[in-house]
Amino acid sequence: MASVTLKGVKKIYQQGGKDVTAVHGVDLEVKDGELVVLVGPSGCGKSTTLRMVAGLESISAGELFIDDRRVNDVPANDRDVAMVFQSYALYPHMTAYDNMAFALKLRGMSKADIDTRVKEAAGILGIGDLLARRPKDMSGGQRQRVAVGRAIVRHPRVFLFDEPLSNLDAKLRVQTRREIARLHQQLSATMLYVTHDQVEAMTLGDRIVVLEGGHVKQIDTPMNLYERPRNTFVAAFIGSPSMNLLAGSLAATAVRDASGAKGLSGVEFRAADGAFTMALGAQWGSRLASRVGRAVILGIRPEDILILPESSTSERVGTVRVRLDVVEPLGSEAFLSARVGAKEITARVPPRGLPAAGSEVELVFNAERLHFFDAESGETLWVE
Repeated sequence: MASVTLKGVKKIYQQGGKDVTAVHGVDLEVKDGELVVLVGPSGCGKSTTLRMVAGLESISAGELFIDDRRVNDVPANDRDVAMVFQSYALYPHMTAYDNMAFALKLRGMSKADIDTRVKEAAGILGIGDLLARRPKDMSGGQRQRVAVGRAIVRHPRVFLFDEPLSNLDAKLRVQTRREIARLHQQLSATMLYVTHDQVEAMTLGDRIVVLEGGHVKQIDTPMNLYERPRNTFVAAFIGSPSMNLLAGSLAATAVRDASGAKGLSGVEFRAADGAFTMALGAQWGSRLASRVGRAVILGIRPEDILILPESSTSERVGTVRVRLDVVEPLGSEAFLSARVGAKEITARVPPRGLPAAGSEVELVFNAERLHFFDAESGETLWVE
């Protein structure tokens, strides 16, 4: 296998006589044997980046290395990479065996070696009983496994996956996703995987590259992306339901001491539309003191919002009173939706003893799990 390194890689198209930048200077090092996922919404540049690695798109600026070899100008068929496409791209008149063997025949390999490689790949993917079938006689999931097998038999240095599960139904997506994860473990292969589905990204990637508008927003492990998003885009994109983001400002809170003098005791968040004010507790005072009086965005994951029992006698710190719009029981959990001023927020709660839609409840935000972002730049204010 091999490492893949992108240094300031850009893709610029000509459109109407003007330069349009699709990918803005990607810097990324994929280690030997690592599975890195490129994720983001449609049009963010993830597939274009993958196609530049494959040699199917030219590189407008920057450098691309496979191991220590600069491959900017190396043709696709000389890069020793294998790509699995969303559309399967199988030859309809060939059997699964012949589809997998075709590239090896073009290389002039012996029949015995081809047979060994095809059957080895079929065994890894569990499609040994499909080798005599043509694509029209296979399900979508089976076709995709044949397409993956066609890549495996080549023994490439790098595997490239371009949204390979998009054409499958929900059950098959989960099954095939697990098969790709097992494949990575078995082969210890270097893989670059493109998807718009953040669940795929979180479950498959050793690391994830989050792209938006051709810009890299964050490169990190799945849990670091979830726990420590560096900006509001990553915070909202990673997680389902996404993080609640509420605009507002920070203000100092003061009390009188025994002598009657006022002193700073903490910081509170004031929602931009006056919908609520929330004391943040002592743990946030020192972290956010420099931001007092300035606009911020408060972030909170749905699972970090709970319903405060009416019988609770504890001090109501970090709570918001709301009227529930929608209650969605899902069996193992439930989602509660409510409006806080002009903003809708979602809470993920246990499914039993749920309040009815239209009822008023007190929601409590876990103060230790809050996130704060600069209102102008969207960058995190987190201080370790």
